[in-house]
Order: sequence, then C-alpha cells, then structure tokens
Amino acid sequence: LTPRRIAYVACDPAALARDLAYFREAGYVPRRMQAFDLFPMTHHVECVAILEKAGKGA
Repeated sequence: LTPRRIAYVACDPAALARDLAYFREAGYVPRRMQAFDLFPMTHHVECVAILEKAGKGA
C-alpha cells in the first residue's frame, strides 16, 4: 500500500525527528505537526505529524 496521507503519533519528539527521516526516504514529507501536553506535570509530550506523499517540486 502507498497511502497518500499518514497521521503519525509519537510520544517522544526525538523519536519523531528520527522517524521523519525514514518517512522522507520513503517519499513522505511533513505537512503539519502539533504537540499535545496530555500528561501535565510530567516531561511527556505527544506529537502528531501529518505526512503526505511528496509530489513534484516537494
């Protein structure tokens, strides 16, 4: 399968950065990212990235 769009959820911003490199190699680029503080008073931050298949010129 080659989805046009992927919603990727990561519980660690460093892991998200690492995984975005893998997605880039597969032809996906981030179009939108948002961080959510779902666990107040802790260091945990959930990150959601919307990735889309790169088109020409992307």
